Amino acid sequence: MKNKKKTDVLSAQELYLKTHRRHHHSITCMRLILLLSFLTVWELCADFHIIDSFFFSSPSMVLSCFVSMLADHSLFLHIGVTLFETIISFLLVILIGILSATLLWCSKGLSEILEPYLVVLNSLPKSALAPLFIVWLGTGTDTIIVAGISVALFGCIISLYTGFQQVDSDKLKLIYTLGGTRKDAFCKVVFPNSIPIILSTMKVNIGLALVGVIIGEFLAARRGLGYLIIYGSQVFQLNLVITSIIILCIIAMGLYQLIQRTEHLYRKTR
Repeated sequence: MKNKKKTDVLSAQELYLKTHRRHHHSITCMRLILLLSFLTVWELCADFHIIDSFFFSSPSMVLSCFVSMLADHSLFLHIGVTLFETIISFLLVILIGILSATLLWCSKGLSEILEPYLVVLNSLPKSALAPLFIVWLGTGTDTIIVAGISVALFGCIISLYTGFQQVDSDKLKLIYTLGGTRKDAFCKVVFPNSIPIILSTMKVNIGLALVGVIIGEFLAARRGLGYLIIYGSQVFQLNLVITSIIILCIIAMGLYQLIQRTEHLYRKTR
């Protein structure tokens, strides 16, 4: 009887896993069909002059531009520069965000004082700060990294601080009842229980850091995908612009998937 029940459970589990895999495969297929349909319609509209390929380009022209940039090795340089600036900005945002949120959690008075300033700075359009960064830091990598940090930092601090405050109060009471300090409460309860929130915040901030870096490259770069977009629009090489935008989309998706995979691995170890 027990063996039969165990067999039924295993069969149900296998059926669930097969259904789950089939669902993911169907979603992937639908995504590919949607993408291919879009590219096909875009190419046909350009070929039959429904749209002007000079302004809207076409998949074949974008591919040709991509191949020519691969041939002269310029594409790797620009992608590498943008990736480097984005990753540095992202890591600094996470580091500064965690340290700042920890400081605010440790000092209630400080959090009450700084909260309205954080809200205002988070709401401020960061593109308005870019000219100031150029005046203060000049044109170069430092300015672009600071621009990337400015877009994501204040929202990161607010999100992490809110997450720290939402930790189960009963667990904190237990730590204090057993003679633990505020440091013990943070290290043993608050931070470990906030890791899912930190990972979720990272998924948002990687995109924001990329946005900030591109804003910086628009104004203060001679290399990078943002520079290619501005240069291409100035000389009416719209194939170059669209190719750079598509590469940016691929980079954003790849970075997001990397953090999402990290989040899945963390959940499996729980």
